[in-house]
Amino acid sequence: MAEVGFYHLTRTGADQALPPLLGRTLKAGQRAVVFCGSEARVVALDAALWACADPDWLPHGTAATGEADLQPIWLTHAGDIPNGARYLFLIDGTGGGDLTRVDRVFDLFDGRDEAAVAAARGRYKACKTDGHALTYWQQTARGWEKK
Repeated sequence: MAEVGFYHLTRTGADQALPPLLGRTLKAGQRAVVFCGSEARVVALDAALWACADPDWLPHGTAATGEADLQPIWLTHAGDIPNGARYLFLIDGTGGGDLTRVDRVFDLFDGRDEAAVAAARGRYKACKTDGHALTYWQQTARGWEKK
């Protein structure tokens, strides 16, 4: 079973919250895949990751750049994991499908959007029913706090 962390965004959007989390993933020697809600979102996130200042280098790729097996971070909207990642990041309310194919899931949801919060609660209940290890993190002025 996967360890599934729910990340309640209250201060920033996913574009600002993802880079530090992805940086820690790379420092841990892991690969990541980020499931986005649409191809347009993949393109926007791709640009945001190249432009982010902290960390200043997040090597990643998309279907447009190809060579998935060489990419430590893969951005997709198709639900595939072609880079062998064991860490899965879910944004835009995307689901992860079969979570047994990864070790860790980061489900980032917008706490300022009631529909997103309700959908995250539904995903939380489904993960609990499926027997995954669950954690809940809330974004605060001091960083992430485990609740």
